[in-house]
Amino acid sequence: MADSLSIVIAGASGFIGTPLVRALRDRGHTVTTLTRRDPRSPHEFRWAPGSRPLDPTIVSGADVVINLAGASIAKLPWTAETKRAIRTSRIDATRTLVQAMHEADTAPAAFLSGSASGYYGDRPADQLDDDASAGTGFLADVCVEWEAAAASAPERTRIVLLRTGLVLGAGGGAAAPLLPLTRFGLGGRLGPGGQYWPWIALDDEVGAIVHLAEHDVSGPVNLAGPELAISDRITRRVAEDMHRPYLFSIPGGALRLVLGEAADELLLSSQGMVPTRLLESGYAFAHPTVESAVDAIFD
Repeated sequence: MADSLSIVIAGASGFIGTPLVRALRDRGHTVTTLTRRDPRSPHEFRWAPGSRPLDPTIVSGADVVINLAGASIAKLPWTAETKRAIRTSRIDATRTLVQAMHEADTAPAAFLSGSASGYYGDRPADQLDDDASAGTGFLADVCVEWEAAAASAPERTRIVLLRTGLVLGAGGGAAAPLLPLTRFGLGGRLGPGGQYWPWIALDDEVGAIVHLAEHDVSGPVNLAGPELAISDRITRRVAEDMHRPYLFSIPGGALRLVLGEAADELLLSSQGMVPTRLLESGYAFAHPTVESAVDAIFD
C-alpha cells in the first residue's frame, strides 16, 4: 500500500472517473474533485474550464492531479459542433489545470492527463508501443494538441499521458453501443473484422491509473490490454456472453454511410497498441485476455 496521497481529479463523475475515485479512496488517498455544478461536499470545487481560471490553491501542493475531462466521442454521428466540443473540452480543461499549476505556490508533484489510442491514427501494419509516433486523422490531431497542453505543466511536475484504448465495462465505454445491437440479434462483424482494437477492461483502466499515481512513471503510457485482439474477436465474444446470434457482417461502406468520419476513426481503424511501459513498471492485469475483459461486463 502506498502512502496516502492528496489527489485532485477533473472528470470524476464519468464512466472511468466514478470507479477511480472509489478505488483511490479505498486505498486511503484523499481525493478532491472538480465539478461544473454546485459543490455538494467539502471535497468538491466548482470550475468552468475555458470560461474562468481555476483557483490555484486547489492544486497547490497536491501529490497528483488527474485529468479525465472531455466531451464524449460516442455522440454520433459527428457534426461540426460535436467535433468542436470533443476538441475544446479537452484542450480547455487541460490548459485551465496547467495554468493553475503554474500559479500555485507549490506545483503538484504529478500530473496524469488523459489522451487516447486515437493518437496513433490508423496503423494496421504497426505494433505501437508507448514511444510510437502520432498518426493522422481528427482524433490524432486532437490528441497531439491535448498532450502538448499537458506537456506544458511545470518543470517539477511528473507528467503521464494516459493513452487509453477502448474501455470494456458495464454502463458505458466501448461496449455501450454493442450491447443493444447484440441484444436484438444484430450482432456481427464490423467492417473487415481484422482491425486491431486496443481494448482494456474498466477494472484495469482504473487499476492502471491508480498504479501510475502511486509509482514513478513518466511520459506516454498505453492503457491497453497485454495481448492484441481483432474487432471480430471482441464483438463475437459479446454475442457469446449474451447468448445471441452472430450472423451479420456490416461492410465498412455501410458504417461510413451511417456514421461518417466516426466510422473510420472509431470502428474501422487498426491500432495494435502494446502496454510496454505499464508492464515494465510492474502493473499486473486483472483481465489479461480480451475474453476475460468482455466476460467481466456481464459479471
